[in-house]
Amino acid sequence: MAEIVRMPKLSDTMTEGTVSRWLKKVGDKVKSGDILAEIDSDKATMEFESFYDGVLLYIGTPDKKSAPVDSVLAIIGKEGENVAKILEEEKKKVGSVQTAVGKKEEIKKTEPQKESQKSEVKNQKVMQGEQVVSTSNIQHPAPGFIKASPLAKKLAKDRNLKISLIGGSGEGGRVVRKDIENYLHFSVSPSGGGKGEGKESFTDEPVSQMRKTIAKRLSESKFTSPHFYLTMEISVEELVKVRETINEVSSVKISYNDLVIKAVSSALREHPKVNSSWMGDVIRRNNHIHIGIAVAVEEGLLVPVIKFADGKTLSQIAGEVKEFSKKAKEKKLQPKDWEGNTFTISNLGMYGIEEFTAIINPPDACILAVGGITETPVVKDGKIVPGVVMKVTLSCDHRVVDGVTGADFLQTLKTLLENPVLFLGAQSI
Repeated sequence: MAEIVRMPKLSDTMTEGTVSRWLKKVGDKVKSGDILAEIDSDKATMEFESFYDGVLLYIGTPDKKSAPVDSVLAIIGKEGENVAKILEEEKKKVGSVQTAVGKKEEIKKTEPQKESQKSEVKNQKVMQGEQVVSTSNIQHPAPGFIKASPLAKKLAKDRNLKISLIGGSGEGGRVVRKDIENYLHFSVSPSGGGKGEGKESFTDEPVSQMRKTIAKRLSESKFTSPHFYLTMEISVEELVKVRETINEVSSVKISYNDLVIKAVSSALREHPKVNSSWMGDVIRRNNHIHIGIAVAVEEGLLVPVIKFADGKTLSQIAGEVKEFSKKAKEKKLQPKDWEGNTFTISNLGMYGIEEFTAIINPPDACILAVGGITETPVVKDGKIVPGVVMKVTLSCDHRVVDGVTGADFLQTLKTLLENPVLFLGAQSI
């Protein structure tokens, strides 16, 4: 008997998937465990295996097309089986569900319709008592008539401009002098001739599943979580020296980001309230420390998670970050790689950004935005001397973390980064 293969739900937030490409075609023999297709979820591209033996009889979602979760992705069965009958039965099932939903909606709409009918009757009665105004005497502008001030018309004529092509900002769309001047200023052609003959063009790109999810989740976070931001400048002269020393002896090259991850995990151990999650009716105080690391990819942003970061060495953290970055760019991250974060770090320092704010990554209560390391004059012992600083900004969910709590966490982080020996030891490297 033929089996329906449905669009899988590859993550807890996935509502539809896109077939990146089919690795089998209609008529191919398929065994359980064979890779049927590559599917783009809202997080990554994943290989989808067959659970059945047989022949691929039907493909419901072609390459580069999207379909809802649980819709018909393909049909596998014996050669020659009647696919049309299976699809017809599936269509009936979907239709019955839609009918049931439609009836519920119709019941909901009945009362508003009755009220609307009453209002309509009332309005008709009122209209019967009103005088009907004739429209035969209303003056309409002749075809081609343009509303413009005399000065605007003169300026357009002097410069040989078609005033009908110029939008008016005056009352009722009236073209005024300012509109002519703006048109002349912005309508210079690419060749510099000033003839206003530049060609408009654009390219529409389809929104990927990942971008849709980023838009949905971060919009929900921004507009439902009451964000506030705390920024602190940290002297990192000692951190720079420590990194140079470690990389002289370590087989794994350590980045500043790796050091920040290690320091943050140590600070979170001292401030468990920052390592919390808003769960609606409870605040979850996480005893474990799983740090999400924002990784940029072509389609958007992924956040793989360093599990139990406070118990790992710098080399282990550096190795995992490099592996996650590689897997993210190759679209090979799995759900286990991006689940479970209790705190998130977003670092744009390597792109020359000195300071920024980040949107909280749910269900975390906080996210740390890390800026670049810069050389700048600082005051020490009343004297201006060269310094090396880094700015960090903590975004906090005020439902979970108060200002003093966030400030205390940043003070601890500042102390650790300015004195790396406090969180680094022989076993930490």
